[in-house]
Amino acid sequence: MRKAERARKTNETDIKLSINIDGEGKADIQTDVPFMTHMLDLFTKHGQFDVSVEAKGDVEIDDHHTTEDIGICLGQALLEALGDKKGIKRYGSSLVPMDEALAQVAVDLSNRPHLEFRAELPSRKVGTFDTELVHEFLWKLALEARMNLHVIVHYGTNTHHMIEAIFKALGRALDEATMIDPRVKGIPSTKGML
Repeated sequence: MRKAERARKTNETDIKLSINIDGEGKADIQTDVPFMTHMLDLFTKHGQFDVSVEAKGDVEIDDHHTTEDIGICLGQALLEALGDKKGIKRYGSSLVPMDEALAQVAVDLSNRPHLEFRAELPSRKVGTFDTELVHEFLWKLALEARMNLHVIVHYGTNTHHMIEAIFKALGRALDEATMIDPRVKGIPSTKGML
């Protein structure tokens, strides 16, 4: 089983996280950032991962540190769970509609971290959540998982729907990229390594 756990305790946050890549979409997400709890639940279900997150942070200041550190822990756990990456598809993409919004996510588990984020979110907040933190979460995830991550929201008018489509597409794209393909022998790269 491709599983990993991560814990991160700082003066700002206390996070425990686990992922099973070969899961069934089971989520046990407990954070003090309700919107991120919702998005991580969607990510887990649509990626068919089993994910557990227990996260507490200095939300009396804002949601930044907790959101960022969850991204760090999730990226590190994903990287560890992938191991040597032998036999994986490596690439994945997904196009997901959510009512009037359409989001596309493409990933390459390349060991070359990069985030390309093309989303014009109409609102600065969803509830109490600062929507600029979506970029922060995705950047830390891409950096720590050492993946190339492209996110495009083609259109939409409801910020919640647009972000929800991103997280669903992210789960589905990563599900595809992490799949073991029996035709792939060894590392999926002409370099012989990722």
